[in-house]
Amino acid sequence: MTTNDAVTTLLDARRLQGLLTNRSGRVIAQYSFLNSDGSSYLTHLADIGGDSPRRLTRGDQSIGPAAIDETGTIYFAAKRIGEDGKDAQSPSLWALPETGEARKLADHEGGFSRLDVKGQTLVAQLPVHTWAADEDEHQEYSRERREAKVSGILHSGFPLRRWDHDLGPGRETLAIADLNALTAEFDEELDEDDAQAGTGVTFRYLPLPAGRLVDWALDEEARFVLVQIEKPIPGQLEASEIWQVDLHKHGAPRLLIEAAADHAYGIEAISPDGTRALLTREQFWTSTTNMSAALMLLDLGTESLSPVWPEADHWFAPVWADDSTIVATADDHGRGSVFIGDVDDEQPRRLVGGESQKYAFAGLQVQGLAVVATASAIDVAPLPIAIDLVSGQISELANPASVIDGVGTLAEVAAVGDDGTAVRAWLALPEGEGPFPLVVFAHGGPWGSWNSWTYRWNPGPFTAAGYAILLPDPAISTGYGQSMIDRGQQELGGAPFTDILALTDAAIERPDIDAERTALAGGSYGGYMANWVAGHTGERFRCIVTHASLWNTTSMGRTTDNASWDVAMRKQSSTYSPHLFADRIEVPMLVIHGDKDYRVPIGQGQELWYDLLTRSKTPLDAEGLTQHRFLYFPDEGHWITGRGNAEVWYRTVLAFLDLHVLDIDAERARTLG
Repeated sequence: MTTNDAVTTLLDARRLQGLLTNRSGRVIAQYSFLNSDGSSYLTHLADIGGDSPRRLTRGDQSIGPAAIDETGTIYFAAKRIGEDGKDAQSPSLWALPETGEARKLADHEGGFSRLDVKGQTLVAQLPVHTWAADEDEHQEYSRERREAKVSGILHSGFPLRRWDHDLGPGRETLAIADLNALTAEFDEELDEDDAQAGTGVTFRYLPLPAGRLVDWALDEEARFVLVQIEKPIPGQLEASEIWQVDLHKHGAPRLLIEAAADHAYGIEAISPDGTRALLTREQFWTSTTNMSAALMLLDLGTESLSPVWPEADHWFAPVWADDSTIVATADDHGRGSVFIGDVDDEQPRRLVGGESQKYAFAGLQVQGLAVVATASAIDVAPLPIAIDLVSGQISELANPASVIDGVGTLAEVAAVGDDGTAVRAWLALPEGEGPFPLVVFAHGGPWGSWNSWTYRWNPGPFTAAGYAILLPDPAISTGYGQSMIDRGQQELGGAPFTDILALTDAAIERPDIDAERTALAGGSYGGYMANWVAGHTGERFRCIVTHASLWNTTSMGRTTDNASWDVAMRKQSSTYSPHLFADRIEVPMLVIHGDKDYRVPIGQGQELWYDLLTRSKTPLDAEGLTQHRFLYFPDEGHWITGRGNAEVWYRTVLAFLDLHVLDIDAERARTLG
């Protein structure tokens, strides 16, 4: 496969986005594909319970949040053409029974953020006007703002924005609707106009505690929701509380867990009988503590907390299989595993996974005596699977996504860190015997692992171009126990850096790797690492690619959308901020940044670019111009998601590598202007 073919195949592929299921056995896939002109991606739904996928939704607008009830009815948000022949301003709420046409249930200006349904109760997360107490007021006040052409947003807390979008001007709240009236009407035959007109449901807003709604979970009997509310407290701008909110006006919201400055609890799942909940206790990264995650059990009657699986050394994403059994996914030594155990066990047993296979798993949902999930690997695009909870047998479900043939082979590389810790990496190799030029990919996070498929930093287009790709898991990587996090958390440019160099040294000792032709690339924290490497390795790597990268850690924590990082970053900045070493950079760098990146703000990229042009030692080219380049995306965020922009990303990175690693004078993409 040629480089062009590999990039096109990757970016044109249908992509599995997630699964919906009910305990009765229906499985629905959310998947995306290119629109008719190939310029952007649409997300739609398919039934994958049979031998082949059956597409359920149509239209030239994506399906938004969706949920499924026990009858098999799917509730989803989507824009549709209105009576005036134009697309609606906001997505409407629709119900699609297992047989029959979708029917519109409600309109809401601003659309729907999330849906869940239990029995005859639908709970929706909605953006609403700050002053609004009900839907009528929300519509009136929103129209007033729109007609006044006001864009200003008045904030009273932090953050102002998240990832790639502004927060506000209103607030996120929860609303409930009674679906009983719909049951009989689903049995009637309606023509298309009647279906478009809808049967209608009425939403009632829930009285949530003051603060920003972060997360929530609905119990199986639709009696209450648990909500995570974020608010500032002394010492922490984004502290969070856990509340129980009754759905039927039987009492005021009940505070279960108070906010703390050094840790927070996230909601995982409510037990089927509604008496207990699984939470994750996240210890914040500070200047004296490292990020950690522990699974906890909250008794909703006594409000007592106790650890779950205390002898296990993993970060779990759990679901309840029944009132006493938990199933959970976790990163596991460059792969993934699914664990199962009683809530009172000291540790679970591995149901599937481990070093005997290469899959990572995500999105567990219970279906009787099985769970459905997505599985993927470095060289396997996500596919839907079911796992038998007794035998651990994996069976593949009908897949609406593209199967992408891998390029070359996948191997593993092992090394020993400076402190004697064993570290490992995946190595993606092109077809042939080599020796191949090597590009090292530093992963982001820094809490993460190279253990699953990605469309953003996929090795395929690079191996198709003849490059070997090293995917190291250094200190702070997940899936290797808390000790691996602790090794590097307080030294961002210490153990993670030396681990990556140790794995690079091990890779270039192989006869199929060309030790003289190497480069390094990374995004987010991987971009931090790319910047750190650039200032600390002289000419060891022929060039560096840095995407959405941290450059000045003295200012990063105060401008990102995650305020909890600020103190820890500034504490390390005098030693581990890459900007201090700009005058040591000797090789060409490709800087990539999106203007809508609020996790690593564009100012980091701008300051890096200024320092490269004024302080680095990198020699000028034959025409007296800089060898550095800045690929800037005015309309992208932390990730480059547009179809055309993603292609330009791959082709520009590959051209930069070709020029500086292979001495091939590759031309810039013509679409860049």
